[in-house]
Amino acid sequence: MQAKEVFQNMTPYKPGKQIEEVKKEFGLSQIVKLASNENPFGYSEQVKQAIPNMLDGLEIYPDGYATALREKLATLLEVDKDQLIFGAGSDEVIAFICSTYLKQGTNTIMATPTFPQYKHNALIQGADIVEVPLVDGYHDLDAMLKKVNKETRVIWLCSPNNPTGSLISKERLVSFLDQCSSSTLVVLDEAYYEYIEQDKNPNSISLLKEYENLVVLRTFSKAYGLANLRVGYGVAASKEIATLLNITRGPFNTTSISQLSAVKALEDQAFIEKSHKETVQNKHAFMKFCDENGLQYYDSQANFLFVKLPTSGDQLFEYLLRHGYIVRSGEAIEHPKGVRITIGSKEHMEELQQLITSFLATK
Repeated sequence: MQAKEVFQNMTPYKPGKQIEEVKKEFGLSQIVKLASNENPFGYSEQVKQAIPNMLDGLEIYPDGYATALREKLATLLEVDKDQLIFGAGSDEVIAFICSTYLKQGTNTIMATPTFPQYKHNALIQGADIVEVPLVDGYHDLDAMLKKVNKETRVIWLCSPNNPTGSLISKERLVSFLDQCSSSTLVVLDEAYYEYIEQDKNPNSISLLKEYENLVVLRTFSKAYGLANLRVGYGVAASKEIATLLNITRGPFNTTSISQLSAVKALEDQAFIEKSHKETVQNKHAFMKFCDENGLQYYDSQANFLFVKLPTSGDQLFEYLLRHGYIVRSGEAIEHPKGVRITIGSKEHMEELQQLITSFLATK
């Protein structure tokens, strides 16, 4: 049986080291995972209390329209409920977009390095990939515009960008959208939106009223702490775009438990505010540590910091791994000589700093 030729040069997504795997490999009893940008403070207690009441009716298919979540989000975001698309994480919505708009002979533009699922899904659809290098961690929007041609179907903007954390300001975003052809879909991936500091918030949802070719992606996997439940969403500028993506979407792709948990999570904004405040405080403390030790890093508006190193990212990764800390080596995300570190609790970040100090002393 012959698959598409493109699969010959592709591999499945390889996640970072898992906690139980590291415990077994190094004989450790406690592991701190700071590799996947999960919320170290867990998730809303309101969700935990509500889940036992969601277990009845598991033999019945979930609401394919995600009515309760759809109505809650539409009200909060002040958009029409039919502008929304739900996925098993926002990465599934990325797959919907690629399946709907990309095919052989078309192309799609993205930064590099950035979230790898844009490229992965586009390749499966046979599209040509146009990658534009970041500049100091930021999207080079002018260079991206110059790459647009009549076959360009989708442009991906990851803001804050993964793995650098750099934010596209509202002014730069508006300028880009003003210059971009309305026939090209612009996808603004805001997986880390809830971590943006308020004075830099681009309020991107408001731009949907002005730009008919814009889709904004968000997720419950990061700040809301529901990564295991797999629920994310897109907000399209037009119902027409949303309808096309919902045609691509499977009929029952998000579970009742994930939908209702997301509703409960939205109702507990105090948890989000607490997570935001503590993450920003711990991130700034870690940045100060980096400054004091001569370590450079990218300007991050996310819940992680990409730290540049005088050595291979794998070296620090392995050192920390042996001491019970899992981070993400830049070698694994197309950015060698650095590591991406999720901002954890104050206690864990202080211990991590001690370990990094010990590592640097050996170099």
